[in-house]
Amino acid sequence: MSFISAFSFGAMSLGVAALIIVLSVMNGFDNEIKSRLLKVLPHITVAKSDGISNADIQVVGAQLVADSAVEHIVPMVQSFVVISQGDRQMGVNLQGIDTLWPTAELLSEVMISGQLEQLAAGQFQVIVGGQIARKMGLIVGDTLQITLPQVSVTPAGIFPRIKRVVVSGIFQVGAQADGSVIFMHQADARTLLRLGDKFLGFQVQLKDGFGADHWILHHAQVVFPDLPWRSWTSTMASLFKAMAMEKIVVSLLLSVIIAVAAFNIIASLVLMVAEKRRDIAVIRTMGATSGLVIRIFIAQGMTVAIMGVGIGTVIGSAVAYYIGDIVTAVEHALGIYFFDPSIYLISALPSKLLVSDVVAVVISALVVSMLATLYPAWRAGQILPAEALRYDH
Repeated sequence: MSFISAFSFGAMSLGVAALIIVLSVMNGFDNEIKSRLLKVLPHITVAKSDGISNADIQVVGAQLVADSAVEHIVPMVQSFVVISQGDRQMGVNLQGIDTLWPTAELLSEVMISGQLEQLAAGQFQVIVGGQIARKMGLIVGDTLQITLPQVSVTPAGIFPRIKRVVVSGIFQVGAQADGSVIFMHQADARTLLRLGDKFLGFQVQLKDGFGADHWILHHAQVVFPDLPWRSWTSTMASLFKAMAMEKIVVSLLLSVIIAVAAFNIIASLVLMVAEKRRDIAVIRTMGATSGLVIRIFIAQGMTVAIMGVGIGTVIGSAVAYYIGDIVTAVEHALGIYFFDPSIYLISALPSKLLVSDVVAVVISALVVSMLATLYPAWRAGQILPAEALRYDH
């Protein structure tokens, strides 16, 4: 029984620690991806099918920039197009940008080839993501063909609108945008989309992009309720849902370790009840109630569980907090790199320890342990003194 109890303690500690560490690492990767996306994606967009004039954007912007949470507001030009070179084609999101806009500073930080300053009006040049460049075999100076979601009506018939452009740069943020976004000077983009002096809408950059949904609900929709506000989280909703589902599935798989520890608690208590039948009968004859016996065995099982959960929480939290340093130290000691920056775009294992995750793991483990003690404790409380002593030799 001592071995089973020790095994239960170890399994519970291992399960809790593993869950905390894995959830923290997944939170770290989640935060890393979102931070990279915020470098090239607008935090909040407002788009109208009939376009918005620059004067209207200035009027709205004058009121919004007074909010301390707003970093800046820039016009927006974007459209889904098909790019092709030879027999290679793919659909991307064409976005207009201007070197004078504040958003250009963020894009310039993630350029890996070419210079953003070279993107000039009238040249019809584009900056493509790293994944797009790899899939289509592009380098700076190559020519691309852009097919717009519009048609030209001529006496000879209806033809899709096509424009040949030159690749002037390549950016890489290590996220989904690398394979789905290209940038063009906003003047050229408006010319291709036939917007004239209008824009499709405007973009709002916040000082804290992670609070975009809260800001829309409590500020933007209050001041301008008629405008169609949309945050970056809704734009990338499918990606974030997939990441959330992955976190849930991994949590359920690792919870098996805690379930094994709970079954071990059941086994140890069942064996203890079988061995202590005579002692239970004695204390029952001395006046102990069935409820008292049940509480004794619940306390026995929960002692092992609480100790295991406590040790697991301390170890898991410590490892999760310092896992980046631990992995780096192991890499230096062994002379190898688990995360090659040229492949994974990170130099250290990211981790973000959340109190909410730790509390959820601890409560779940204690609840499972509590449920595991109920049946053996109930069986112990049902032992009748006369029956137990009658067959005791």
